Amino acid sequence: MIGQHHYEQNLLVNGKTLHYRGIFRSDEIFSIINRALEQKGYEKQEKRTEELVTEEGKRSYIELRPSKKKTNYAILMIKIKVTMDNMTEVVEELKGQKRKFDQGNLTVVFDSWLLTDYHYRWNMKPLVYFIKGVINKYVYRFPLEASFPGELVGDTAYIYAQIKKLLDSYKFESGKVAQEKDVMKMVAEEIESGMRGS
Repeated sequence: MIGQHHYEQNLLVNGKTLHYRGIFRSDEIFSIINRALEQKGYEKQEKRTEELVTEEGKRSYIELRPSKKKTNYAILMIKIKVTMDNMTEVVEELKGQKRKFDQGNLTVVFDSWLLTDYHYRWNMKPLVYFIKGVINKYVYRFPLEASFPGELVGDTAYIYAQIKKLLDSYKFESGKVAQEKDVMKMVAEEIESGMRGS
């Protein structure tokens, strides 16, 4: 679908990165990504998968390119690159039950593109196509088209938030997240030691 036309590519989200280190379940991460994409109306597409086993652990790289067709000349596409590094299998006890987890470094990178093909829409001579493109970009944008960038950024933020929420739940359940009282105590100690030093 995307390769059929010469699309103008407008990068709206560039390299929004989520880093995580600790325990997680890769199947749950991809399940939450798939569910979020489905909820936002994207057609799932896997672009690339690589896996490498090293002495430090397993390294996996998955690149997804889900897209949502808005009109015959406009498509929203999110590139999601998931890298899991130094992954080893561990057993952790959560809420009194032992469960298998992956442990390692997880990085999720988002790039979001608005792909437009106004030549397809207008099917016109190059000069008219250019002038219409400039008017559309800088002077007047049709209401439907004006909503596309905001929708794409909102969809990307939603998927990012769903993954982050899941990753935070692993830290919270395993007791590895800093509790509010501990953070307040740490800050108080830092302030106190700073006052003594001055």
